[in-house]
Amino acid sequence: MNELIDKLDELNIGKIKEQEPLANHTTMKIGGPADLFIEPSSVENIIKTVELLREYNVGWTAIGRGSNLLISDLGIEGAVIKLGSGLSHMEINGSELKVGGGHSVVSLSTQISRKGLSGLEFASGIPGSVGGAVYMNAGAHGSDISNILTKAHILFEDGKVEWLSNKEMEFSYRTSVLQKKRPGIVMEAVFQLQPGDRNKIFEEMQRNKDYRKETQPWNFPCAGSIFRNPLPNYAGKLIEDLGLKGFSIGGAKVSEMHGNFIVNTGNAKAADVLALIQHIKDKVYEKYTTKIETEVEIIGRK
Repeated sequence: MNELIDKLDELNIGKIKEQEPLANHTTMKIGGPADLFIEPSSVENIIKTVELLREYNVGWTAIGRGSNLLISDLGIEGAVIKLGSGLSHMEINGSELKVGGGHSVVSLSTQISRKGLSGLEFASGIPGSVGGAVYMNAGAHGSDISNILTKAHILFEDGKVEWLSNKEMEFSYRTSVLQKKRPGIVMEAVFQLQPGDRNKIFEEMQRNKDYRKETQPWNFPCAGSIFRNPLPNYAGKLIEDLGLKGFSIGGAKVSEMHGNFIVNTGNAKAADVLALIQHIKDKVYEKYTTKIETEVEIIGRK
């Protein structure tokens, strides 16, 4: 590992740390250490990083802003590649937007609204990165990433780099080809937006933000929606009807604002959250014979 770190330093890849607590990099404030934590400073340096990790036979995991993510208390083996400020570039050409995978979705929707471009209003309260949003086809308020994405610049596990079209991304509800068949990092995305009335765009964004504030517990560390909706039902409604709002295991609690959110009340472990997830699954199945699956990504040592 020391030789690998020396090589990464020599190439001036970006920030490099050993045994970095991943609780510092997730919105749930949960997660053990990464053996090696790398935050590359550019698209080129992410590609070089993966090349080196393959050369030294070190496995890797990519993260963005750490929402929609639950990391094991034992941390993550190998390397964690964070898409951060080094991949927050943005380029506008008419109504086409090219943006780095590390860019904040909330910040991006605000910047775009000021330029009178419409299409990202639905994302004004999504607390993740562009890369993560594309990876999971994030959505809200009746729209999602698949409605605006033209193509995505992907770095695959085998080191290959490709631009995938919207069709090739194989989007469906809260998922994409990157989850189903071809794991990879979304380094950049190109979105097709539309010119719009700046005031109307801002008003819609504000309504979406207000709705999130009123209905979702972002004043506590949380990961966003825990379960996928078992359509035509809604996970939150099923959980609330079971009287599970406020139910807790250890430091993890079902939010009293929204049944599909689990919050960290201050000292929660990943083990508490996992136990609570299992308890909810069991209760929902017992009552409705409906299997609910997690939307939050669960990763790390077991």
